[in-house]
Amino acid sequence: MGRIDECTSPLPGEWMKGKLVGSGSFGSVHLAMSKSTGGLFVVKSSQSRDGALALENEAKILDSLNSPYVVRCMGIENGKEKLCNVFMEYMAGGSLSDVAKIFGGAFDEDVVRLYSREILHGLRYLHQNGIVHCDLKCKNVLLSSSGKVKLADFGCAKRLKDSNTKNGGSSTPSTTVGGTPLWMAPEVLRNEGLDFACDIWSLGCTVIEMATGRPPWAAEISDPRAAVLKIACSNERPQFPRQFSSEGSDFLAKCLERDPKRRWSAEQLLDHPFVSGNPMRVSRKGETCSPASTLDDIGTYDESSDCSSDRGMESCEGNELTSRNPFSRCFDERNRSTVRPECHFESSENWITVR
Repeated sequence: MGRIDECTSPLPGEWMKGKLVGSGSFGSVHLAMSKSTGGLFVVKSSQSRDGALALENEAKILDSLNSPYVVRCMGIENGKEKLCNVFMEYMAGGSLSDVAKIFGGAFDEDVVRLYSREILHGLRYLHQNGIVHCDLKCKNVLLSSSGKVKLADFGCAKRLKDSNTKNGGSSTPSTTVGGTPLWMAPEVLRNEGLDFACDIWSLGCTVIEMATGRPPWAAEISDPRAAVLKIACSNERPQFPRQFSSEGSDFLAKCLERDPKRRWSAEQLLDHPFVSGNPMRVSRKGETCSPASTLDDIGTYDESSDCSSDRGMESCEGNELTSRNPFSRCFDERNRSTVRPECHFESSENWITVR
């Protein structure tokens, strides 16, 4: 069997459209087959002007990328009556949203760790190339039959003006808003512009979605309009999964920092214990971080130190440490104090992407 890298854009009339496998605000996604090779791929089609523009933007951005963590575009075909077809790599597993439904609605934390790490590799690559995805959520992360995770749906993606960035650093913000409201960062909903940090907030929301099987903010707000207002204007964050470990909760705290300047980058998050497997430690200032070497994990705990963090975490009562990971005690206290009763929330399928 040939590798997907060896596939080329099918010539007009040399491919067949199969069953519908997905849809979105731009149009539809069908399984397709090459008549010359028998190979499978998907075709994204749109007959609307806005949808065609979104697909052309997606094809243009993907054509400049080459990463095992980003779905591959095989080519584009413009037909009559504004019809636009974009040929994409076929990911047999479908989206993470589809896979979660098959396996009980949500993923175990070990699986969330694995998928989060793969998504971060994709985000780091995009950000190093000056691109903001703008619409990260489970529906836009695809899974192969072998377990590979790839970022998809770049219809809202933006290339920032200054693409000479390193390690996910900041660049010239874009003022164009796009994405799905419940996954969008507060500063985006306030129309303050797009930057790499926007994707990190969306990653935190996607982690919550993977772990709970529900959209972020589902436990707090049932009115979509109120949700958008709360995300944009309050000082709150979506509720963290109750069953999450202290490492997972701290990872979310780094992603869902409301101040985008204090939000961790993809590069930093790849070193976080939640995805790296390195043990968590707490500095004398109360900040959590992963050790840079094995020596960093020795003698770094101070029983008289405060258990609070300047990254938005609340203090826990007392400073007594009962283990080598005092943060877990602190965060457990925090979680217990912020648990709220769950309420019914609409499916994420009812939330459309804003183009």
